[in-house]
Amino acid sequence: FPFRLFPLREHGMNWRAKPLTCQEIQAFKKSKEVMQRFIRAYQLMLRFYGIVLINEETGELKRAENWAERFQNLNRYSHNNLRITRILKCLGEMGYEHYQVHLVKFFLTETLVQETLPNVKRSALDYFLFTIRSKRKRRELVHYAWQHFKPRGSFVWGPHDKLLKYR
Repeated sequence: FPFRLFPLREHGMNWRAKPLTCQEIQAFKKSKEVMQRFIRAYQLMLRFYGIVLINEETGELKRAENWAERFQNLNRYSHNNLRITRILKCLGEMGYEHYQVHLVKFFLTETLVQETLPNVKRSALDYFLFTIRSKRKRRELVHYAWQHFKPRGSFVWGPHDKLLKYR
Protein backbone atom coordinates (compact mmCIF):
# COMPACT_ATOMS: atom_id res chain seq x y z
CA PHE A 1 0.00 0.00 0.00
CA PRO A 2 1.18 3.60 -0.59
CA PHE A 3 3.46 4.92 2.11
CA ARG A 4 3.62 8.52 3.29
CA LEU A 5 6.74 10.35 4.41
CA PHE A 6 4.66 12.53 6.76
CA PRO A 7 1.59 10.47 7.73
CA LEU A 8 -1.43 12.01 9.44
CA ARG A 9 -4.66 10.86 11.07
CA GLU A 10 -6.57 12.44 8.16
CA HIS A 11 -6.89 11.75 4.45
CA GLY A 12 -4.60 13.71 2.16
CA MET A 13 -4.44 14.17 -1.60
CA ASN A 14 -3.36 10.54 -2.14
CA TRP A 15 -6.66 8.66 -1.76
CA ARG A 16 -4.85 5.30 -1.56
CA ALA A 17 -2.79 6.27 1.49
CA LYS A 18 -4.49 5.25 4.72
CA PRO A 19 -4.72 7.72 7.61
CA LEU A 20 -2.68 6.85 10.70
CA THR A 21 -4.34 5.43 13.79
CA CYS A 22 -3.56 6.62 17.32
CA GLN A 23 -2.03 3.18 18.02
CA GLU A 24 0.33 3.55 15.04
CA ILE A 25 1.41 7.00 16.22
CA GLN A 26 2.16 5.62 19.70
CA ALA A 27 4.15 2.73 18.18
CA PHE A 28 6.15 5.19 16.04
CA LYS A 29 6.93 7.36 19.07
CA LYS A 30 8.22 4.32 20.99
CA SER A 31 10.63 3.35 18.21
CA LYS A 32 13.92 5.22 18.35
CA GLU A 33 14.71 4.11 14.78
CA VAL A 34 11.39 5.36 13.39
CA MET A 35 11.80 8.72 15.13
CA GLN A 36 15.37 9.10 13.83
CA ARG A 37 14.13 8.35 10.31
CA PHE A 38 11.37 10.89 10.79
CA ILE A 39 13.90 13.60 11.73
CA ARG A 40 16.05 12.65 8.70
CA ALA A 41 12.99 12.95 6.44
CA TYR A 42 12.23 16.35 8.01
CA GLN A 43 15.81 17.51 7.39
CA LEU A 44 15.62 16.27 3.79
CA MET A 45 12.46 18.29 3.13
CA LEU A 46 13.90 21.35 4.86
CA ARG A 47 16.97 21.19 2.60
CA PHE A 48 14.65 20.95 -0.42
CA TYR A 49 13.02 24.20 0.76
CA GLY A 50 16.38 25.93 1.44
CA ILE A 51 16.28 25.55 5.23
CA VAL A 52 18.67 23.87 7.67
CA LEU A 53 17.85 22.36 11.08
CA ILE A 54 20.71 23.73 13.20
CA ASN A 55 19.65 22.26 16.53
CA GLU A 56 17.89 18.86 16.76
CA GLU A 57 17.17 19.45 20.45
CA THR A 58 15.32 22.76 20.04
CA GLY A 59 14.24 22.63 16.39
CA GLU A 60 16.02 25.91 15.59
CA LEU A 61 16.34 26.67 11.87
CA LYS A 62 18.28 28.91 9.50
CA ARG A 63 18.49 29.55 5.79
CA ALA A 64 20.57 27.05 3.81
CA GLU A 65 23.40 28.32 1.61
CA ASN A 66 21.24 27.72 -1.49
CA TRP A 67 18.21 29.47 0.05
CA ALA A 68 17.74 32.06 -2.73
CA GLU A 69 17.39 29.40 -5.44
CA ARG A 70 15.16 27.16 -3.26
CA PHE A 71 12.95 30.08 -2.20
CA GLN A 72 12.33 30.82 -5.90
CA ASN A 73 10.92 27.30 -6.16
CA LEU A 74 8.77 27.83 -3.05
CA ASN A 75 7.44 31.10 -4.45
CA ARG A 76 6.71 29.63 -7.87
CA TYR A 77 4.95 26.39 -6.93
CA SER A 78 2.09 26.71 -4.44
CA HIS A 79 1.69 22.91 -4.06
CA ASN A 80 4.69 23.16 -1.69
CA ASN A 81 2.43 25.00 0.76
CA LEU A 82 0.19 21.92 1.07
CA ARG A 83 3.25 19.78 1.79
CA ILE A 84 4.51 22.22 4.41
CA THR A 85 1.08 22.22 6.11
CA ARG A 86 1.18 18.41 6.12
CA ILE A 87 4.73 18.39 7.58
CA LEU A 88 3.66 20.83 10.30
CA LYS A 89 0.64 18.71 11.23
CA CYS A 90 2.78 15.57 11.27
CA LEU A 91 5.37 17.25 13.53
CA GLY A 92 2.51 17.87 15.97
CA GLU A 93 1.29 14.26 15.74
CA MET A 94 4.79 12.92 16.39
CA GLY A 95 5.37 15.07 19.47
CA TYR A 96 7.59 17.70 17.85
CA GLU A 97 5.45 20.73 18.66
CA HIS A 98 8.62 22.78 19.34
CA TYR A 99 9.74 22.02 15.76
CA GLN A 100 6.37 23.29 14.51
CA VAL A 101 6.86 26.61 16.30
CA HIS A 102 10.32 27.16 14.78
CA LEU A 103 9.15 26.28 11.27
CA VAL A 104 6.11 28.56 11.43
CA LYS A 105 8.16 31.41 12.88
CA PHE A 106 10.74 30.86 10.12
CA PHE A 107 8.05 31.26 7.46
CA LEU A 108 6.45 34.26 9.20
CA THR A 109 9.87 35.93 9.34
CA GLU A 110 10.64 35.19 5.69
CA THR A 111 7.20 36.32 4.49
CA LEU A 112 6.48 39.31 6.74
CA VAL A 113 9.89 40.60 7.87
CA GLN A 114 12.37 39.64 5.12
CA GLU A 115 9.63 39.58 2.44
CA THR A 116 11.51 36.83 0.54
CA LEU A 117 8.48 34.53 0.15
CA PRO A 118 5.52 36.72 -0.89
CA ASN A 119 3.62 33.78 -2.40
CA VAL A 120 3.85 31.76 0.82
CA LYS A 121 2.48 34.56 3.05
CA ARG A 122 -1.21 33.59 2.78
CA SER A 123 -0.50 29.93 3.55
CA ALA A 124 1.75 30.89 6.47
CA LEU A 125 -1.03 33.02 7.96
CA ASP A 126 -4.09 30.95 6.96
CA TYR A 127 -2.73 27.44 7.52
CA PHE A 128 0.78 27.13 8.97
CA LEU A 129 -0.06 29.26 12.03
CA PHE A 130 -3.09 27.17 12.91
CA THR A 131 -1.25 23.84 12.92
CA ILE A 132 0.39 24.91 16.20
CA ARG A 133 -1.09 22.78 18.96
CA SER A 134 -0.09 24.90 21.95
CA LYS A 135 -2.62 27.71 22.37
CA ARG A 136 0.03 29.86 24.10
CA LYS A 137 2.62 29.34 21.34
CA ARG A 138 -0.01 29.93 18.67
CA ARG A 139 -0.99 33.23 20.36
CA GLU A 140 2.69 34.25 20.51
CA LEU A 141 3.07 33.57 16.78
CA VAL A 142 -0.18 35.39 15.88
CA HIS A 143 1.13 38.37 17.88
CA TYR A 144 4.49 38.14 16.10
CA ALA A 145 2.70 38.07 12.73
CA TRP A 146 0.52 41.03 13.71
CA GLN A 147 3.60 43.04 14.77
CA HIS A 148 5.14 42.57 11.31
CA PHE A 149 2.05 42.60 9.08
CA LYS A 150 1.54 45.56 6.75
CA PRO A 151 -0.88 47.28 6.75
CA ARG A 152 -1.63 46.34 10.35
CA GLY A 153 -5.27 47.42 10.03
CA SER A 154 -5.84 44.61 7.49
CA PHE A 155 -4.66 41.88 9.88
CA VAL A 156 -7.54 39.39 10.23
CA TRP A 157 -5.91 36.50 12.14
CA GLY A 158 -6.62 37.81 15.63
CA PRO A 159 -8.65 40.49 17.44
CA HIS A 160 -6.73 43.80 17.36
CA ASP A 161 -7.85 44.84 20.85
CA LYS A 162 -6.38 41.63 22.36
CA LEU A 163 -3.24 41.86 20.20
CA LEU A 164 -2.63 45.42 21.48
CA LYS A 165 -2.75 44.20 25.11
CA TYR A 166 -0.82 40.96 24.48
CA ARG A 167 2.14 40.32 26.82
